[in-house]
Amino acid sequence: MMVMLKSMTLKRPDKDERQRLVLLGLVELYLETGCPVGSNTLRENGFENLSSATIRNYFANLEKAGYLRQQHSSGGRIPTEAAYKLYVETHLNNPKVKEKEAEALREQLSKPTREVAAYLERAAEIIAEATGCAVFLSSPRFDQDFVLDIKLVAIDQNRCLCILITDFGMIHTEVLYIEKGLSSVDLKKIAGYLQWRISGMEKPRLSPEEDKLGNQFYKEIMLRHIVTYSNFSAEDIYKTGFSKLLSYPDFNNAASLASGLSLFENESDLRALMQKACEENKLCCFLGDDLDIISTGMAGCSILLIPYKIHQTIAGAIVLLGPNRLPYRRLFGMMEVASEALQETLTNSLYKFKITFRKPKPSQIELYHNRPQTLNFGDKILSPDSDVESEANLRKVSELEHVDQGSKDVDQNSKVKTDCGKKSKSSSFGLYIEDKE
Repeated sequence: MMVMLKSMTLKRPDKDERQRLVLLGLVELYLETGCPVGSNTLRENGFENLSSATIRNYFANLEKAGYLRQQHSSGGRIPTEAAYKLYVETHLNNPKVKEKEAEALREQLSKPTREVAAYLERAAEIIAEATGCAVFLSSPRFDQDFVLDIKLVAIDQNRCLCILITDFGMIHTEVLYIEKGLSSVDLKKIAGYLQWRISGMEKPRLSPEEDKLGNQFYKEIMLRHIVTYSNFSAEDIYKTGFSKLLSYPDFNNAASLASGLSLFENESDLRALMQKACEENKLCCFLGDDLDIISTGMAGCSILLIPYKIHQTIAGAIVLLGPNRLPYRRLFGMMEVASEALQETLTNSLYKFKITFRKPKPSQIELYHNRPQTLNFGDKILSPDSDVESEANLRKVSELEHVDQGSKDVDQNSKVKTDCGKKSKSSSFGLYIEDKE
């Protein structure tokens, strides 16, 4: 019996493994406290089986290997980016999050709604609040949407901001130039005209000049919206949580903060990272030289990414941005919870409200579900084979409609509709201009 017990005794880890465990323990303690770690401090936090002298010897070896550094000769050690990377690789598939936190996040994100765009924007805010990080959330384009409201806000005498709000909660803005200028009263009349065009409300009383200007505004706004909505070549990205970065001591330095925020301005780099995470179809973490794949300088920053799915199809990604000193294991768990909650909520919402989605395609123009990449404008058919290759060319078409046709001009009763208005189940966004009789 004694022989059997001896054979079952666990072997003590070899020296290399002990050094690795010491390094991981130091990183864990530094992430919690933010203070340099000395040999005695580490020994008191889970390494009682090792002497302080042995730990100091391991520290020296790890410092030579580039995993630790000292701010002062007599001070404790702090981890380098190489140490963070080893810690991340070790715990990427071993998250550690409190069930209470996970359940609270899951509950906040599990609210099916028709306003899927507004839901994703709100989800980004919730994730930023729960994780304490800046958040990017990419989204596919949802079909069966339509313009619900239009608002006009004066910027100055010759410019106004047009705000389009869709049924799914998307907000699209355009700046319009007004050659003659408009008073607040005139602008209110034009806004009433636009409301009539999209909702069928009672038509406001306007002078012929105001009526003509309102029609021009309407066509310009809607054509811009058509181009923007249909030419879906890149994911929509919701960004929030910038102020969260200010709570980290690592970003107290203006240069470090600028380095972190630079990613917000370079969406091509951001999309490259998102694409990589979606291709790998798993939780990813980039820091140190991992970020050499992008052009934006990101010294001292960590980026965590995880894809989410709709109907078992990868639809987008959640991205967290923070300093190197982050509670990685907790964040890994929170991101998995967020991804699962988004997948369940969006899948249920799209099924319940009969909504379809599409992923971006380069230079896509798709306005009719039965005529992909074709714009039907009156008696003119514009396709990729024609001379129309850009928004500038499309706007030339718009100008055709602005030509004064005298008494035979359109009755100003055009209305933009979508397939959703017809309860269409098409997977493509259908949008056209119809003249009322």
